[in-house]
Amino acid sequence: MKLCIAEKPSVAREIAAILGAKLKKDGYFEGNGYWVSWTYGHLCTLKEPHDYTGMWKWWNLATLPMIPSTFGIKLTESSSAQKQFRVIESLVERCNEVINCGDAGQEGELIQQWVLLKAKNKKPIKRLWISSLTEEAIREGFGNLKDGDEFLNLYAAGSSRAVGDWLLGMNATRLYTLKYGQNKQVLSIGRVQTPTLAMIVERQKTIENFKVSKYWELKTKYRDVLFSSTIGKLTDKEKSEKAVEYVKGKDFHIKEYTQKEGKESPPRLFDLTSLQVEGNNRFAFSAEQTLKLVQGLYEKKLVTYPRVDTTFLSEDIHPKIPKILQGLNFYSQLTAPLLDKPIPKSKKVFNDNKVTDHHAIIPTGIPPSGINPDEQKIYAVITKRFIAAFYPDCIVSNTTVIGNVEKVEFKATGKQILKPGWRDVFANEKKESKGKDDENIMPTFSEGESGPHEPEIQEKETRPPKYFTEATLLRAMESAGKNVDDDELREAMKENGIGRPSTRANIIETLFRRKYLEKRKKNIHATVTGVGLIDVIQSDLLKSAELTGQWEKKLRLIENGEYDVKLFRRELIQMVVDLTNEVMLSKGKTVALYDENAVKEKKKKAKAPKKTIADLNCPKCDNGSLITGKKAYGCSKHKSGCDFLVPFVMMGKKLTEKQTVDLIAKKKTTIIKGFYRAGTDQKINGRLTLTDDFNIGFEET
Repeated sequence: MKLCIAEKPSVAREIAAILGAKLKKDGYFEGNGYWVSWTYGHLCTLKEPHDYTGMWKWWNLATLPMIPSTFGIKLTESSSAQKQFRVIESLVERCNEVINCGDAGQEGELIQQWVLLKAKNKKPIKRLWISSLTEEAIREGFGNLKDGDEFLNLYAAGSSRAVGDWLLGMNATRLYTLKYGQNKQVLSIGRVQTPTLAMIVERQKTIENFKVSKYWELKTKYRDVLFSSTIGKLTDKEKSEKAVEYVKGKDFHIKEYTQKEGKESPPRLFDLTSLQVEGNNRFAFSAEQTLKLVQGLYEKKLVTYPRVDTTFLSEDIHPKIPKILQGLNFYSQLTAPLLDKPIPKSKKVFNDNKVTDHHAIIPTGIPPSGINPDEQKIYAVITKRFIAAFYPDCIVSNTTVIGNVEKVEFKATGKQILKPGWRDVFANEKKESKGKDDENIMPTFSEGESGPHEPEIQEKETRPPKYFTEATLLRAMESAGKNVDDDELREAMKENGIGRPSTRANIIETLFRRKYLEKRKKNIHATVTGVGLIDVIQSDLLKSAELTGQWEKKLRLIENGEYDVKLFRRELIQMVVDLTNEVMLSKGKTVALYDENAVKEKKKKAKAPKKTIADLNCPKCDNGSLITGKKAYGCSKHKSGCDFLVPFVMMGKKLTEKQTVDLIAKKKTTIIKGFYRAGTDQKINGRLTLTDDFNIGFEET
């Protein structure tokens, strides 16, 4: 008999039906020469410290570092898991061959190999390696089973990752807890979670310590196009005022007008990280939520394997594309233009050199049914991105206009879409995120033309970096803390990212669960405990995203058979020894506890961010912004006909900016003292109101 071991009962059921193993037994299916059983994810785990020696049961600095001579595995304590293992153990002993049907990835390989190791398997192993759970994919996989020895490096990498996490996590957590914890508080340290937390704390401190400074920009409007001076930011108000006086009353001259046709390629297909980013940006889904949704779609055979880190397809997928497109019945209007001609084989989509374990996430072509609204959202973004990949490039006209007033140069740029191409796929949605897509369609200019213009100085303030959201945090983890927008550069940096696509969501959730992080709307903030923990950690090995990324790269090299496992383990042990010695000799304060009640109270008392006039849109046209004139605030679209104004002085009373903001944003002010009754010296109190026709009313109190 051949024994197939899947990672979940539901997958085992699918495989059994296809293989003809229809007889249901206790813990497995039987039939047609096959036994089909399953694990429940991690049936086995690395032994805990106390499993090696009684000395390690107690948390004591004198016992650190804990370094087992060899690492062992044990069954998890769940009674159902232990029962299922006994079933597998019995089948392993009696079978002729084992077929590993676990998830086709590093974690899946580790789960299955640990079970087979614990079961003392000596039988030959074959490997089912598939990218989707459709019947066609499973049949094709069984027709092309691989030798289990081909995946020994994958197992070695997974095992090295687990050992590294044990060595650092177990030792560093005890070390910092005993040295800096208080009131039995455990300070959890992890190879990936600690540098992730450090990135968040560093960003938060930068924001909190940021000092706002004002600057001025010289702009001018010529033929309803806003030009910016190329002199850039002016930090001296007096100089900026002299600059605007210099260009006033003089003609604006067009020096250069160029239009260049450009192409915009379709957005890349999804890997797991980019899908999680999209889910957070579009639907405010957490990384963990998006992972669960796409995993559900995979198990329902609607999309391919999701835990991937590539945005490319292997070249052997190309012939299958028309059939997948034909199956997307709900999107037939979008697929019809693709099916009447050959599918292009672009290197931006199909590239064997960019595909490792699996290709990018794409639909399988099976029509969806019985999926919930959130699954539908994720399915739709995957499917539309897939369809768009085979549409033509978007053709744009990039316009640059250079003008001058005397010696002062101004510049304006704009873009016009000439042929939408792939953008047609997203025509009914908000703009597909792909850089700065704001279109600024310009009139035609002639070089040498000139005329009057309207110069102005815009007062602005420097702004701190933004707090991380889950989307931006995932990108930072992917690029080891470096801010990278370019798709190709980001692809190249993935080898040095911290964590794996499949584990990053869990790392973020762990930091929330341990009260190191909290979420305020979409923004991620470090708690008092999170900040305190990072403050006491002096070791760059623990905090640096870049150094952690280098460890990740070595794990990938092990996976490819290009780095020695024993050397990696020696490096890990040396790192733990050095860290222990360093912390033992260090001094520092204990880490403050996270007080949930205090945080809630602080949130209640926290004032909303102060709004300024610059933050508001014009309430009348809802198109322009509010700008500061000589005697009033007005709409930036006043040249286009919007006449909304709020004078600085009303009824003899000069309004503060807050009062003006309240009037516009809330349609009324608080009670203001010191207005003058018309035609008299009598002072009265009252509130200003914004009427339905956008005039200003007064209510005396």
